[in-house]
Amino acid sequence: MSDTILSLLSARPAGPAIGAPGRPWLDTSGLLDLVGETRRQLASVGIGRGGRVAIVLPNGPEMAAAFVAVAASASAAPLNPAYRDEEFAFYLSDLQPKALVVQAGANSPSRAVASRLGIPLIELSPEPVGPAGRFRLDTAALPRAVPAAGGPAEPEDIALVLHTSGTTARPKIVPLSNLNLAASARHIGRTLALKPRDICLNIMPLFHIHGLIGATLSSLAAGAGVSCTAGFNAIRFLTQAEEVRATWYSAVPTMHQAILGRAEREKGRARALKLRFIRSSSSSLPRQVMAALEEVFGCPVIESYGMTEAAHQMTSNPLPPASRKPGSVGPAAGPEVAIMDETGQLLPQGQSGEVVIRGADVTTGYADNPEANAKSFTNGWFRTGDEGRLDAEGYLWLTGRIKEIINRAGEKISPLEVDAILMDHPAVAQVVTFALPNALLGEEVAAAVVLREQFSVTEGELREFCSTRLSAFKVPRKILFIKEIPKGATGKLQRIGLARKLGLAG
Repeated sequence: MSDTILSLLSARPAGPAIGAPGRPWLDTSGLLDLVGETRRQLASVGIGRGGRVAIVLPNGPEMAAAFVAVAASASAAPLNPAYRDEEFAFYLSDLQPKALVVQAGANSPSRAVASRLGIPLIELSPEPVGPAGRFRLDTAALPRAVPAAGGPAEPEDIALVLHTSGTTARPKIVPLSNLNLAASARHIGRTLALKPRDICLNIMPLFHIHGLIGATLSSLAAGAGVSCTAGFNAIRFLTQAEEVRATWYSAVPTMHQAILGRAEREKGRARALKLRFIRSSSSSLPRQVMAALEEVFGCPVIESYGMTEAAHQMTSNPLPPASRKPGSVGPAAGPEVAIMDETGQLLPQGQSGEVVIRGADVTTGYADNPEANAKSFTNGWFRTGDEGRLDAEGYLWLTGRIKEIINRAGEKISPLEVDAILMDHPAVAQVVTFALPNALLGEEVAAAVVLREQFSVTEGELREFCSTRLSAFKVPRKILFIKEIPKGATGKLQRIGLARKLGLAG
């Protein structure tokens, strides 16, 4: 059993590993050489197993290779390169890394922040000639230190450190071990039946668990290739997929919708890709979008459920001929999954409660945060904060984040249920239902809607449409028409705090 990143890579067959559109592939041998070089360089400046190394690099093959090389040797802490000065100040202060990897010549505010905090820089220079992903490290800015001992990382050594989103509270540090990452990568590969001939076109950001594990490490662990774009571009997607001969891609629903908007105009090209499947994760995929993707691309769409604390995947709909259930996120596909009530008792199939997980994929706890750990772990189970139920076949149906459930005078309303109804209207392209503060009822139902081009509809017409399919208390009392719904850094729709962002609450 491969329980470290290095052992996963060492077990790979020869062949393409990391690539990029328009560039030659870095093969298995070249990637292993790069990992070894990185480990020796980090060790020479005193950074070894478990030593945190923050990484601020643009999306692309060098970021993918740097993540793998650092995580196999020390502890990688990727950060969003689009952060501003104050954001870098928070995250770097919280992480206290031994060094910060930045691209040579890049004008990132992280440089000045690192200087103020006394964090030395490691300059990464992509190699202009040769395979995608190859790079050189310049560690001259680091003070000379006693070389780190211990060799390659072991299964229990922390390989990846990420922060939670911090939507409703201070972001928490999630440490994930080599064992966590290796288990998750294997489970994803098994779910998707990944083979060495597969090529993933990665369009997800590589500072997020979805792109890091769901696309990159799962491909590498299966002996397959991952081609890394410089960032998501719906206009260039078909051309990039054609160029690298992609067999699959994984994305969040907003990306799928943007791709669909272009691909519907070029169905011949979309079908000619002959994708084996399309994967969706990180937020709920509207069943209407799933059906349209399958019709346009001529392949199954697999919806999965993941989170950072589980090293990404927890459940997944299976590939055909097994049953896929639109609206469900599938059976357990990694850690054990159960439903728990507020008292810590596990509930039988069919009853709704909090989704809980346990297993080799799951973090052992937040770093330096005993209060959060006490709240998040019950009897060995990690509480996800999501509400759902398991059906008779073990498929998980999510109601939504517990903190996103709308409480209207004691009536609990799932925003996902309202989303699904509104998406059935032919004029609606995107929707996000959210809680609107109300002095009398506590919360009221509201929705932000993006209309399809050349379609029009009134708020009253949409409310009437909903009233024929929803109980009266679930019908949105306020519907806003906007050009674009606010999204997070990874493309996920933001429900919490949306009323304030849209000027509907103080």
